[in-house]
Amino acid sequence: MSNALPAETTWTIAPEGVPGLDLDPFSDYFLTDPYLGHAAMRDAGPVVWLERYGIYAVARYKEVSEVLANHAIFVSSRGVGISDFAKNKPWRPPSLLLEADPPEHTEARAVVTRIMNPKLIRSLKESFQAHADTVVVEVAARGHIDGVKDLAERYPLEVFPDWVGLDKDGRENLLPYGSMVFNTFGPINRLYEEALEKGSKAAVWIMEQCAPGRPAPGGFGAQVHAEAAAVGYTEDEQARLLRSFLSAGVDTTVHGIGSALHALAANPGQFELLKADPTRARATFEETVRHAAPVQTFFRTANEDTQIGGISIPEGSKVLMFLAAANRDPREWENPDDFEIMRRANGHVGFGFGIHACLGQMLARLEGECVLNSLARLVDKIEMTGEAEIQLNNTLRGLERLPLRLTPATEEQKG
Repeated sequence: MSNALPAETTWTIAPEGVPGLDLDPFSDYFLTDPYLGHAAMRDAGPVVWLERYGIYAVARYKEVSEVLANHAIFVSSRGVGISDFAKNKPWRPPSLLLEADPPEHTEARAVVTRIMNPKLIRSLKESFQAHADTVVVEVAARGHIDGVKDLAERYPLEVFPDWVGLDKDGRENLLPYGSMVFNTFGPINRLYEEALEKGSKAAVWIMEQCAPGRPAPGGFGAQVHAEAAAVGYTEDEQARLLRSFLSAGVDTTVHGIGSALHALAANPGQFELLKADPTRARATFEETVRHAAPVQTFFRTANEDTQIGGISIPEGSKVLMFLAAANRDPREWENPDDFEIMRRANGHVGFGFGIHACLGQMLARLEGECVLNSLARLVDKIEMTGEAEIQLNNTLRGLERLPLRLTPATEEQKG
């Protein structure tokens, strides 16, 4: 674990022709409100140099998309965090999905996509929607809630583990484990160390749940093990494959739902539009991911000398992609800082892009759509009753707390 880049990195001078910026994207200040920093990077040029860490960064939609799409040059196998696996030993065995390149990545992804496909998602929709209705009716009846704990966390922590086939006891470990994984993509700072302390305890439960024979028969986890075993993966590799899914299967969905609740409460006119047409639930979640990307950043490593936007990038360079900044690039989006559920948000990079696009995005979209559809039909008003509290993470952006008052819809309004 000590091999990752420390917070006290020596400051470096920007390479010739590259704008150098004194920004720390992993500071509490930046993570609390990153949008001015995003704008500064977009305005500075297609590529900028972050002096504090000696890394290249891209924040415009065009360049972020190009790096995501070019997996042959901007590789993931050298780590999607600040540490270069070619130089530093990773703190855990690398993910067979997130931290791998073809052909290894292609083989691992094929195992999962044989199970996780549109047909499966369609088969889940009725039961997932019914569960969302039950949860929303219950929390709306209470009136005053914490939108994070009572809804954004509760719903995914019930439907996702059931679907995977995890034990009922210990599911609270999913969030601290995911938080740890995403925090360790950044430098060794306070967030990294605190997340590692909490997540290391949760990791024991996660590893137990990922072992072949542990997930409930018929669930997604058992199916992954069976498919992986059929193509020759060892038991350790089978566990690592499922672990990759558990690492990112909850946190990002929780943050997406929480941000949607926040945006709808802050923009009541948008909630009225959703109530008028609950079929806009999917588009509303899509706009949320564009507007408040749960995954803010990811790294790639240049595996050979190359260029981005006419700027030379030497082999071995870390390139930090600001997905959230790309999603608000005025070169790509009209009024990008506005939350507008009637917007066609397709094309955002909130779930990544290319062969490493988030494999669980179909499930995340389903869960987000179901919750928002339930809110549109079963809730009349969503109102803020206090300040939202940001949950700081080196990679993710979401809420720790969201005080809300929900007013249930009348029987007449429900139709």
